[in-house]
Amino acid sequence: MSLLKFIVDTQLPPVLATYLRRKGLDATHTTHYPEAQFLSDSQIRKIAVEEDRIVITKDDDFADYFWAKGAPPRVLQLSVGNIRNNELVDLFEENMIQILTFFEENADFVIFGHASLVAY
Repeated sequence: MSLLKFIVDTQLPPVLATYLRRKGLDATHTTHYPEAQFLSDSQIRKIAVEEDRIVITKDDDFADYFWAKGAPPRVLQLSVGNIRNNELVDLFEENMIQILTFFEENADFVIFGHASLVAY
């Protein structure tokens, strides 16, 4: 089991955090925090740093922050457009080993799309 921990950003479905937990990972969704969907990006970054979590997001602001300031937090940037929840989970299922490997090998930023997976 991986020691990696994740926080799933507001615009992604809570079912993604549930899926990750079912895979044995430590994952939470922003809706589990007191301000829930009203958490700002800076609050999410703060939580991620304090709890040593990787942010899973579609929000380009996290990418902009990473390229300007670097890590932490580490980021899994989804580039999948609008997608049904079950399709999102299937996409994770197909790519989970590689995603975990990238972060276990100390990647700070991973871009995850339908046909690509790139680590920095």
